[in-house]
Amino acid sequence: MRISRLVTRTLRDDPPEAETASHRLMLRAGLIQQVAAGIYAYLPLAWRSLRKVEQIVREEMDAAGSQELRMPALQPMELWEQTGRAAAFGDNMFSLEDRRGRPLALAPTHEEVVTNIVKGNVQSYRDLPVILYQMQTKFRDEPRPRAGLVRVREFTMKDAYSFDAGDAGLDASYQAMAQAYRNVFRRCSIPVVMAEADSGAIGGKDSHEFLLPTDTGEDTVITCPSCGYAANAEKASGVYPDQPIPEPLPLEEVSTPGMKTIASLCEFLGVDEAQTLKAVFYAADGEVVFVTIRGDLDVNEIKLKNALHCNELRLAEDEEIASAGLVAGSASAIGITNVRRVADPSISSGGNFVVGANKNDTHYRNANYPRDFVADLVTDIALTKPGHLCAQCSTPLTATRGVEVGHIFKLGTFFSETLGAYFLDSEGEQQPITMGCYGIGVSRILAAAIEQNHDDRGIIFPAPIAPYDVHLVALNMADEAVAEAAVDLYDRLWAAGIEVLFDDRTDAAAGVKFNDADLIGLPVRLVVSPRNLRQSAVEMRGRTSEEAEMVAVDDVVEAVRGTLQPA
Repeated sequence: MRISRLVTRTLRDDPPEAETASHRLMLRAGLIQQVAAGIYAYLPLAWRSLRKVEQIVREEMDAAGSQELRMPALQPMELWEQTGRAAAFGDNMFSLEDRRGRPLALAPTHEEVVTNIVKGNVQSYRDLPVILYQMQTKFRDEPRPRAGLVRVREFTMKDAYSFDAGDAGLDASYQAMAQAYRNVFRRCSIPVVMAEADSGAIGGKDSHEFLLPTDTGEDTVITCPSCGYAANAEKASGVYPDQPIPEPLPLEEVSTPGMKTIASLCEFLGVDEAQTLKAVFYAADGEVVFVTIRGDLDVNEIKLKNALHCNELRLAEDEEIASAGLVAGSASAIGITNVRRVADPSISSGGNFVVGANKNDTHYRNANYPRDFVADLVTDIALTKPGHLCAQCSTPLTATRGVEVGHIFKLGTFFSETLGAYFLDSEGEQQPITMGCYGIGVSRILAAAIEQNHDDRGIIFPAPIAPYDVHLVALNMADEAVAEAAVDLYDRLWAAGIEVLFDDRTDAAAGVKFNDADLIGLPVRLVVSPRNLRQSAVEMRGRTSEEAEMVAVDDVVEAVRGTLQPA
C-alpha cells in the first residue's frame, strides 16, 4: 500500500479527548475515527491489524477443537426474557421493535441463540462434546464509554460456547479454552494475569478474567506475590485484620453533634475505625436494604448484589432512606425491623462497637452482635484490599490495575434447562447439557497490545499483528533513481510475501516521514535515499533498535525476513 493512496491522516498533537496511551496513539496514527460516543470506525491500518488478531484467535480456537459459525446480532427479545437476562442486562442492552411491534435485541452475547442451535442438533451423548465459536459484532449501551476501544458500545468479540455431557467434560473444555487464550495473548505480545472473577449477567459458577496489567485499567486485580493467587477485586477473598473480642459492656448512648462520617466520629470519640460499625443503605430492585459492616472495611457491591440475587443494586437515595424511617449518619441495625438487614461477618470480629443510635447527633458505645441487633443475612460482602492477608498462604495481598481482554465462564446447566437443551445419556436417560462460555475482546486486544507496546515516539506493533511488516520510506521521490529503486524494492518485498507500507509522498519532508514511521510503529523501517543508493545500500532499522544498519540492495529481502522471524 502506498501512503499517497492510504485513507488515513496522522496527527502531530495529542487529541484532547484521549485518556490512555492506546487511545491517544490510535487517533494520532490514524487507526480509528470516532463516529459517536463509544462508536468507532476502524480505518484501513486498524482493520488490517484486527484481521490478523482474528486469525490468531481463529487458529488457536481451531487447534483446541472448536468449530466456527456465525449467529445473528439481531435476536428476539422473548429469548432473553425466557432466561431472565433481559432484566439482568437492563439498560446495557440495546432494544428495538420491528415494523410489527415485535421486540428485538442487539445481542451483547449469544448464549440463548447458541443453546437453541445445539438443542436442534445434539441428541445423544455421542454428539458431545461440542465447542462452537464466532467472530461477531456485539452491542452494549455502556453508560460511560471511555479509553478508545477499551470501553465502547459496539465492538468485535470472539465468543465461544462449550457443550458437554457433565462437569468432568466441562472442566476439560474450560482448561482447553484457558490454554488457547494464553496462546492467543502470548502471540499478540500481551502479558496477562488470569484472575478469578465474578460471572455478572452472564451467569454461571466459576469464571476467570485475563487482564493486562496497566495503570490506566478499569479493573483492580488482587494478587498474592507468594502463592500466585489472583482475583478481580469484585471476586477476591482475603483475611482482614482480626480484632480481639472484649468482655461485653453495657450499651451507652453518647452525644455526637455533627458527626456524620466514620472518620469524623472516630476522631471525636478517640477510637479506631475497626471499633465502629458503619451503616450503608442500598436499593435492591427498588427495595431498601440496610447493610452493616465493620468501620475499617468497605462493601463489595458485586458480592452484595450476588447475595441479594437482585438485578439492580445502587446506593439508596435520601428520599428512600427517609421514607424507610432511617437516619443517615446516625443509623444502626439496633431496633430496625421494617427493612431487610444484611451484615458482613466482620460484625463479630471485635466487640463493644460504636454504632448509630437511630437519632440525629447520637451514637451508642458498646454495641455487640447478636446481643443488641440481628441481621436477616450474614454473608461475606467485604471488599478485599491490599494489605489483607491471602486466604491460602497468609501473605499480604497486593493490587494491580488492569484491562480485561478475555473472560471464561462455567455456565453449568442453567441455559440448557431453561431452554430445553437435553441429550440422552448412555442409559437412555435425558440429561441437561453442561455449558461453558468464553469471550475475547478482539478489538480490545488491539488496544491492549498498543497500551503495552509503545514509547514516546509512537506505537511499537508486535510483528504478528502489525498492519504491515515494513515501512518503506523514499526520500526525494523526485529523484528518478530513488523512485525506481524504491518501487523495485516495494515490488520485490511483496513478491516475497512481506507486506509493505510505502511512503511515496512527494510533498512530505524527511522529518515528517520519519515521525510518521515511528508513530505508526511497524516492525521494520527501510529508507531509500540518494546518499544510500550511492553506496548501493538501503538503511534498515527495527522499530525498537537504537541504531540503523546499511544493507546491500540485493540483500534487503533476506535481511528483512530474518528480522521478522520470531526469536
